[in-house]
Amino acid sequence: MMQKNITIGLPKEQESIAIAVTVQKANKFESKIYIECQGNKVNAKSIVGMMSLGAMNEDNIAIYADGADEVQAIMELEKYLTGETAE
Repeated sequence: MMQKNITIGLPKEQESIAIAVTVQKANKFESKIYIECQGNKVNAKSIVGMMSLGAMNEDNIAIYADGADEVQAIMELEKYLTGETAE
């Protein structure tokens, strides 16, 4: 299992679709992926879970991944959620 702590830094125009895009990205991977914010940990592949998390720009979160492609999963989610790539 891997863990990466990051600060969300999405461009303003990405904020409204961030949850949907994050869930889509997480679902591309075989690994189990969770995101934790302010003590709440949810399945990153669940739209309902991600909506209940309430994470917003500038929040500090932890991304957890466990599985064969955990490194790639964390790298892709980190790039998106820190604003390094916009889609």
